Amino acid sequence: MTRFFRCRSGASAVEFALMLPLFLAFIFGIVVFGSYLAMVHGVQQLAAEAARSSVAGMTDSERSSLAARYIAANASTYPLLVPNNLTVSAAPSPSNANVYVVTVNYNASGNFIYSLPFVPAPSATIIRSAAIQYGGF
Repeated sequence: MTRFFRCRSGASAVEFALMLPLFLAFIFGIVVFGSYLAMVHGVQQLAAEAARSSVAGMTDSERSSLAARYIAANASTYPLLVPNNLTVSAAPSPSNANVYVVTVNYNASGNFIYSLPFVPAPSATIIRSAAIQYGGF
């Protein structure tokens, strides 16, 4: 019986079998949340740049169309974003008449990170806004 307890020939296989799920959870977690944060950053950058480009408009409708055109023209430069899943709304701020707000919504439910195992998926809807003052400071 003592020979059986001293035998270590299968210890590596047992340790590997015990640690593999934890290791995979860490790896998939890094991939999922890294990709999610990259999408959030891309949506925020698009909102900020669309808000900056909308300042050139003279009316609210012109500002809104400038923001939407900026999003349509530049969304494809972000590799994790699907341009057809982006929606843009641009309007004056309800709390301050001198501020224009561009809001970008992104439906990320079709992204590959929502099909990976072992990790809870983050929210599939990403909403980011950017505000800019009319006429400078």
